[in-house]
Amino acid sequence: MTNQFTQPLLKLTRPVKRFVVVTLDLVLSLIAVWASFYLRLDQSGLPQFQQKYVYLLAPVLAFPLFVYFGLYRAIFRYTGMAALASTAKAVGIYGVTFFGLLLLLKLDGVPRSVGLIQPMLFFLLVGASRAVAKFWLAGWSGKSRHAEGRLLIYGAGEAGVQTASALGAVRQFVLLGFVDDDKTKVGGHINGVDILSPEDVPDAIERLDITDILLAMPSLDRSRRNAIIARLRELPVHVRTLPGMVDLASGRVTVHDFQELDIEDLLGRAPVPPDAELLARNLAGKTVLVTGAGGSIGSELCRQILLENPARLLLVEHNEFGLYTVHRELEGLRAEHALAVEVVPLLGSVGNLGRLREICELYRPATVFHAAAYKHVPLVESNPSEGVLNNVYGTLNAARAAMETGAESFVLVSTDKAVRPTNVMGATKRMAELVLQAIAASQAVDFGLMDGQANGVVHNHTVFAMVRFGNVLGSSGSVVPLFRRQLLEGGPLTVTHEKVTRYFMTIPEAAQLVLQAGAMAHGGEVFVLDMGQPVKIMDLARRMVQLSGMTVCDDQHPDGDIEIRVTGLRPGEKLYEELLIGDNPEGTAHERIMKAREDYVPWPEFAPVLASMRVAADQSDEKQIKEILGRQVHGYGPQAEGKAANALLV
Repeated sequence: MTNQFTQPLLKLTRPVKRFVVVTLDLVLSLIAVWASFYLRLDQSGLPQFQQKYVYLLAPVLAFPLFVYFGLYRAIFRYTGMAALASTAKAVGIYGVTFFGLLLLLKLDGVPRSVGLIQPMLFFLLVGASRAVAKFWLAGWSGKSRHAEGRLLIYGAGEAGVQTASALGAVRQFVLLGFVDDDKTKVGGHINGVDILSPEDVPDAIERLDITDILLAMPSLDRSRRNAIIARLRELPVHVRTLPGMVDLASGRVTVHDFQELDIEDLLGRAPVPPDAELLARNLAGKTVLVTGAGGSIGSELCRQILLENPARLLLVEHNEFGLYTVHRELEGLRAEHALAVEVVPLLGSVGNLGRLREICELYRPATVFHAAAYKHVPLVESNPSEGVLNNVYGTLNAARAAMETGAESFVLVSTDKAVRPTNVMGATKRMAELVLQAIAASQAVDFGLMDGQANGVVHNHTVFAMVRFGNVLGSSGSVVPLFRRQLLEGGPLTVTHEKVTRYFMTIPEAAQLVLQAGAMAHGGEVFVLDMGQPVKIMDLARRMVQLSGMTVCDDQHPDGDIEIRVTGLRPGEKLYEELLIGDNPEGTAHERIMKAREDYVPWPEFAPVLASMRVAADQSDEKQIKEILGRQVHGYGPQAEGKAANALLV
């Protein structure tokens, strides 16, 4: 029944709604005048003597004051204490002015006390009208039967209270309590809602049939946040979070701002902090080029490079839509921070040496970050020639173009799958590393040894480095987006092997590592991040199921909600990943970044190998490609796939 009245009102245009509210306030001002004469003089009829001027004065005085204090800009469904305070201030100034004018005018038949009674009645009527409108239009109900969830808010601070206020405007959740670690708050109330201690949460979940817990602590440090999440993970509730403080700064929070837990929350460790001086060293005031700028890592590199204020940022990407998307985002970021950076979108493939030369000769980049690569293990396994052309020769082309135009530094984005690889993707990334190691060790590189050109010698004045890290959470093809999609579909979550483990890091961490490594490089180093302990994919899957408020369906819990299904290792997939080929890595200026100088083949010996591999790739000779990779890449061979499969028996 309520919807029959509220929906037509909510669909009115904004000017019409304002007209309705203004009309209501003017009517209320007249009602307050009539009531004040009735209370003071027991007069219920028409105005007498000069009382009609009071009926005229009240609305004429109220309207401009209410407009000035913004009472007609507020949305009734979201009004709170701030709107009430503005109303009180407006009516207070109205009352003082109204009373003063009555004293000054000395109208016949108008007692001075009317100047005190009318503003008080007017304030009560206006305040009541706002409150009724808020609860009626929002469909307010303390225990709405239509609510989708029964909620606890973890955090009784400003963000939690702000969120609780926003919940009054929707029916999606019923707020049944706050949770806070501050013992001085426990046992208190916020708008009639109890504040509980963390120890009371399990009992409250069972007693109140709680379905969701919202973390409303955007400024909490990561270690404390992880401890809270670990405790909540064992409870049968869906745990979600609010945006960070920057996102909350704009004001009102709604249920649309509720998010699944951050990637960092699932990682279970504090992200590695960047060194600001290292980040800016090779970027500020320079021309910087990023290949693969539209990818997960490439786009994050561009965001962070832009904030270091280079003179020019070159975006090289072969995917048109990817380039359009990242360029538009960076232009918005540049405007937001008022940066004088020229952002240049450049369509082109790293497989096209001519296009890369053209770009480098025109813009002369000082720093190059090479993130373009095919990285999906099964796809590259099925398309080895394309993997070689893009990952190996794309790297060679980018390095050659950078050298020929005098770039100061060149950084390759590599992967832990390049260490003793059991797949073509990892082997091609290790070959890309070998290309840069061979070039870095040469004062002059004779590319004619590879392509037969007589004028192929290029003097090397570029510092080359490689950055190797583990799986990036949240990137395209990452396991976390896959698990989230599978959860929404009701499962099952697919894990390739019960024992498979991976090193994980966040996209910002990966980009920061690449930028800092480039600043520390002297030539030929492989940089790796101290990423802590590897994570079992099975544990990550269980953690995501539990934090979604569901239970795992297995032999011990056949009535669980979500099955985790083991599908078997994919072609070329390893149970465990490594970060170093050799031992005894060296420390660097950053306490969490290590470096190693690993074995390589000198350029004169390596160039003919690259020439042979190019012929095999152009001819799609898969057997020849794998034989060359097997000879050049430590730990890889056609038999490596069998080793990976045999690991199932371990």
